[in-house]
Amino acid sequence: MGKQEDFVLRALEERDVRFVRLWFTDVLGYLKSVAVAPAELEGAFSEGIGFDGSAIEGFARVYEADMLAKPDASTFQILPWRGDGAATARMFCDIVMPDGSASYADPRFVLKRTLGTAADQGFTFYTHPEIEFYLFRDRTADGKPPEPADRSGYFDHTSQGVGHDFRREAITMLESMGISVEFSHHEGGPGQQEIDLRYADALSTADNIMTFRVVVKEVALSQGVYASFMPKPFTEFPGSGMHTHLSLFEGDRNAFFEAGAEYHLSKTGRAFIAGLLQHAAEITAVTNQWVNSYKRLAGGGEGPAYVCWGHNNRSALVRVPMYKPTKGQSTRVELRSVDSSANPYLAFAVMLAAGMKGIEESYELPAGAEDDVWSLSEPERRAMGIAPLPQNLHEAIGLMERSELVAETLGEHVFDFFLRNKRAEWEEYRQQVTEYERARMLPVM
Repeated sequence: MGKQEDFVLRALEERDVRFVRLWFTDVLGYLKSVAVAPAELEGAFSEGIGFDGSAIEGFARVYEADMLAKPDASTFQILPWRGDGAATARMFCDIVMPDGSASYADPRFVLKRTLGTAADQGFTFYTHPEIEFYLFRDRTADGKPPEPADRSGYFDHTSQGVGHDFRREAITMLESMGISVEFSHHEGGPGQQEIDLRYADALSTADNIMTFRVVVKEVALSQGVYASFMPKPFTEFPGSGMHTHLSLFEGDRNAFFEAGAEYHLSKTGRAFIAGLLQHAAEITAVTNQWVNSYKRLAGGGEGPAYVCWGHNNRSALVRVPMYKPTKGQSTRVELRSVDSSANPYLAFAVMLAAGMKGIEESYELPAGAEDDVWSLSEPERRAMGIAPLPQNLHEAIGLMERSELVAETLGEHVFDFFLRNKRAEWEEYRQQVTEYERARMLPVM
């Protein structure tokens, strides 16, 4: 065992840890957990914990079911919401086959493999997510609309509001688990919150996002409210996205920065944006994987629906934030389509693959859009070469299944399962009779 494993085993005794939760994520981005006693952990480090992979969405067929979860000691953290008595800890796992080889169904491995390809070319990939979600007074029942936990708006300071106390406690918990928070505030919808995580390497960020979702839901329940990352819970209020800032580093140097260039954006940065734009439509089924995702993208405002980029243009799909003098290291690009409910491992993998393809193939960056893209007419957008993103999950699936880039990035197993699952979701969704149809048609037909 290495130093990190030894540190964990010592910490178990020093912190009186009685349970260790081993976490991993299925193909759709749902967190899975198995608890082990501390005495079993040394064996878990060396051999892994066996489980039935056929019982996990997208992992294995019945005849190839045996899999092992091997904990990553570098992700060890105490769970702060488990009380003041005996402690409970967690670690993320890598999923391996009985022969020790990596499972191609493991989303964490998909991201690690893509990061390894970028590392072979000298790049480290960093991400910084702005995570939005809603707080409701309770879970919905009987088809009734959820009731927001407050009636506040963007940046409102509500001293007695639920969100104010909620954000303070959630951030305290996140920081205690080593997850740094940069900003937090009330978002535009009633009950809607935003918490931004500080930038980190993409694998750490993906792990942090999975932890973030658990922390947010645990804190909400402790305060008598319910948290949801559903992309568009209300027709009339904004959806919840996860605007994600991206950058590549070569060692300690930001590969996107070039002093004196337009927007201080290097040739590498421009090619990366061009890759995101060229492959945006075909990766959208991964970054926006639910039928409800496209209600957010169709809603205007913070949900981009058109493939274009701009400098500080918040209606564009890709935004280049304003350059800060003396802060060349902070040069980055922001992809604004991503859902806060996406599988972060798969989403980061396809985002990186798209940008890297732009660099490898020296894609030319088209002219930027500085107008409000939503306010342009369809002919104006066509004249400017601005194409729409997929307008529903069915369209997104069709574009994804023809994409060599997505197939290569996800690997055959994840690619095939993801498409099968999303087709089934679309078929089930399109058969539903909605309240909109009943309200419009029953009285007049």
